[in-house]
Amino acid sequence: DDTFVKAFDHSFSLSDILNEALNQARVQDAGLNVPKILEIIQVEGFWAIRQEYIAGKTMETLIQEAGNDEETKADLLERFVDIQMKIFSYEEPLLRHWKHKMKRLIDESGYNATIRYELQSRLNAMPNHYKICHGDFNPSNIIITPEDEAYVLDWSHVTSGNASADAALTYLLLMLEGKDSVAERYLELFCLKSDTARQYVNQWMPIVAAGQSTKKKDEEIEFLARWVD
Repeated sequence: DDTFVKAFDHSFSLSDILNEALNQARVQDAGLNVPKILEIIQVEGFWAIRQEYIAGKTMETLIQEAGNDEETKADLLERFVDIQMKIFSYEEPLLRHWKHKMKRLIDESGYNATIRYELQSRLNAMPNHYKICHGDFNPSNIIITPEDEAYVLDWSHVTSGNASADAALTYLLLMLEGKDSVAERYLELFCLKSDTARQYVNQWMPIVAAGQSTKKKDEEIEFLARWVD
């Protein structure tokens, strides 16, 4: 009907699932446009989150449908950045802090002690902010409804932290998908709209690259290692 059920296999602990639901509820309470959590249930022995179903198309689909219409794709990219900027306008100190998450990921990254020390030192020197950071902000996680409303999905990686760190991660995710020109234009727009120096965002790149490397995707390791270096 009008609900969506996200079921988790047994590799996910109950605490992970409840934490994801709690994070999404906190973002919902903050006032952002997200699907409403309805209940935590079991479906055929699997834990699941039942939430409001949002009809529409992902922004990724709309970009693909635009084809060679560069003007439409440019408008969609600008809207993509505007949606992220709106998220950054909210603060939620009850969320896990970005720095705490990144400290753990750097320790788990597999880089040698010297590199880990440099990354941790850089991370510790960064300012402490408490903006809502999605943690996986990309066009496939945005639904545009027939009424032209935007909803942001998948809040499992959300943290409280620095907007430029989240922007650095979005840039890297776009680069990892081979969308180099889109990534560059995205970062130009973010820096322009947030009045942030590109050099400052670049300081976050090795940190978020080390965090991304913990996913152990063979096709990403060499690219991420260059950013960590």
